[in-house]
Amino acid sequence: MAHGLNPVVMVGKNGLTDGVWQAVDEALENHELIKIKFIDFKDSKQEIAGQLTKTLSAELIGIIGNIVILYRQNPDEEKRIVIFEKTR
Repeated sequence: MAHGLNPVVMVGKNGLTDGVWQAVDEALENHELIKIKFIDFKDSKQEIAGQLTKTLSAELIGIIGNIVILYRQNPDEEKRIVIFEKTR
């Protein structure tokens, strides 16, 4: 599902700033499934992804290269964008 998505947040030379935290939180609220591109801090992407998922109650879907994929389900069922099929 994330394959066709473009990154909506970039982590640059300033790292995990308040602006990045806010942008990730808003992107998860608006899109549920997002990509974050690491322009800098590439060696810390696993740690930063862990911090984001823990603090923002998101799930780490995966890391591919310098892209982190996060998911957080919208609590309002009517506003959910990502719908998963139920498995048996």
